[in-house]
Amino acid sequence: MTTARRRRAIALRGWAVAVAVYLAAVFHRTSLGVAGLQAADRFSISASQLSVFVLLQLGIYAGMQIPTGILVDRYGPRRLLVVAACTMGVAQLLFAAAESYPVALLARALLGLGDALTFVSVLRFAAGQFAPNRYPVVVSITGTLGQIGNLVATLPLTALLHGVGWTPTFLGAGLLSLVSGAAVYLLLPRAPRMPRGSRQGTALLASLLSVGRRVNAAWSLAGTRVGFWLHFASMSTSLAFGVLWGVPFMVEGQRLSRNAAGAVLLFSVLLAIVIGPPIGYLIGRRPATRVPLAIGVNLLTVLGWYAVLAAFSHPMPYWLLLALVLVTTAGGPISSIGFALARDYNGPAIVGTATGVVNVAGFVAAIVACLSVGWTLDLRGSASLGSYRLAFAVAVTVQAFGLAQTVRWWLLARRRVLRAQQEGKPTPVHIVRRRWDLS
Repeated sequence: MTTARRRRAIALRGWAVAVAVYLAAVFHRTSLGVAGLQAADRFSISASQLSVFVLLQLGIYAGMQIPTGILVDRYGPRRLLVVAACTMGVAQLLFAAAESYPVALLARALLGLGDALTFVSVLRFAAGQFAPNRYPVVVSITGTLGQIGNLVATLPLTALLHGVGWTPTFLGAGLLSLVSGAAVYLLLPRAPRMPRGSRQGTALLASLLSVGRRVNAAWSLAGTRVGFWLHFASMSTSLAFGVLWGVPFMVEGQRLSRNAAGAVLLFSVLLAIVIGPPIGYLIGRRPATRVPLAIGVNLLTVLGWYAVLAAFSHPMPYWLLLALVLVTTAGGPISSIGFALARDYNGPAIVGTATGVVNVAGFVAAIVACLSVGWTLDLRGSASLGSYRLAFAVAVTVQAFGLAQTVRWWLLARRRVLRAQQEGKPTPVHIVRRRWDLS
């Protein structure tokens, strides 16, 4: 085997092991999507208290993205993925045994911490192992394979919860996560050893003190902000629907059975798996299409939700619900465009930090969307269709705000690059002037 072929084989093996941890993370993250109503019964909590699970889990996830980017640039993806898998495993074991709401909150907080270390580490590994033109495809396939975890968190998890119960189900999930951590430790290639002097505490302190400078360097680039707001808009309704409020909306608002609601979520996950790789291939081959494609999908999602919520004062037809979920689900694969923008506009030294900045956005948006649904339902004092219509109208407004910001920063980014090209300065990307570009 040639040296180049051997390197490719090692890269693919390492990427596959890293994706296994990400798959487990997606499963853990989305497990409340079908277990939310059971969690409310088990811990005797309200809709707002149920939203706190997502607030805590995704809040910690979002807050850790920039530190994770810095840590993975400093320590490498292997170490962080081992810590991530073990943390998530312990969290699920604790969640399985939890009998009270505070203990369950602690478990979800730990889960958010472990989850936070995962995706950026996988992308950092891929950025160092694959060529730039293959990176968007690898990111999309990573997201697609991660959706297998989401797939298991639909009908299979529903069947397990009804068949063997809460505690055995989440105990098994925790043990599988620990196994994935052991696989990373044994199989993922080790990062090159750091020079001895760089291991000293003074170097780590200097690294920590540079956090603001690194984040500012990434954030100052308009391309990073386009990626941030694109991820914000694309993930908001999609993630809020998948991780918490999709099943309650369909069961309590649309009068579906839990099995039927689980089937709709299963359909949405299968759709994400199918469309993810083609999106990655398209944006890898034709980068100019990526932001317009994301804007189009987000606009269709926002308008679709507003139209359906305004038109139907009774449960909507099943085919229309499926169509709405189809459009909403596309936001997940589309959000990967934000990471391609982060990679293109930022140098290798801070690409992990920039990826973390972008990854914060979608989870902050999902937190706000989830909380807005819970608060609206509690204020209305009921879980009727009318209450859900109002709650989801508020949640979709979060996505509309992100869409407006995406368009704004995209136009500004194009103007800055076009100006630099005109002046003969080096630019991270090359673009062609269009009629809509700002002068």
